[in-house]
Amino acid sequence: MDASGTPHHPGDGRDPDGAVRVWRGLAPDAVLLDGFHAVKHALRFGAAVPVALTSDRAAVLALADDLAPDVRTALDALLVEVPADILRALVPRLHPTAVAALGSRPSRAEGLAALSRVPRTRPVVVLDQPRNLGNAGAVIRLAAGFGITGVITTGTLDPWHPTVVRGGAGLHFATVVERVEDAGQLPPGPLYALDAEGEDIRGLTLPDDAILAFGSERTGLSAPVRERADQLVSLPMNPRVSSYNLATSVAMTLFHWSTGHGPAV
Repeated sequence: MDASGTPHHPGDGRDPDGAVRVWRGLAPDAVLLDGFHAVKHALRFGAAVPVALTSDRAAVLALADDLAPDVRTALDALLVEVPADILRALVPRLHPTAVAALGSRPSRAEGLAALSRVPRTRPVVVLDQPRNLGNAGAVIRLAAGFGITGVITTGTLDPWHPTVVRGGAGLHFATVVERVEDAGQLPPGPLYALDAEGEDIRGLTLPDDAILAFGSERTGLSAPVRERADQLVSLPMNPRVSSYNLATSVAMTLFHWSTGHGPAV
């Protein structure tokens, strides 16, 4: 509270101790948004962001002026400057832009309902038991860019892990991102599974309500997903090359689907 009796909001730039207390209270259950682009995208796509910290408020607002003027006002109201050592204690792998925020994870029930809603006008991507957190983040970034319905992971990988959110540049909030245990919990729709033994994708038209499944980086498609598949699909590849990166495979498949559509909305 200042001399006039006006209480300080944690985001007004004048109460670093209060903002740090808010951070520590929320951190165990919140989504870590590490870096300017993650914070920018979260705000741009309507995430609830209760606290944001930086060690250089002026520099972050200058970035907003240059790269994201649409979120500049929101950042100005939200950002609190704290000493660099305190920020690094809260976020050990701090992004070079020296800004981080906490977001509220969207409702799981609402996300699963959105993924299962039919008729569906844009595909769903399934990552079947993925292992690499960075790959999962890159796929979510692709999903947001193509404007598809969402991304589902099966298995144990948490698609909201901080490393995945960092790899997705905060674009989890631009699409639906959820995890299910196995193939039996996937939403309805024709399932096209990417596999080297499948039919060449260049001869296929992927429907708008497709479920596009991609296997693990190491072991490929799991048996339950392969059995559930309506069709196996392959990507063109030199026979002497063993495989593509997972995110590359998703990008090629989504681009093929998108050729019959207008821009993402």
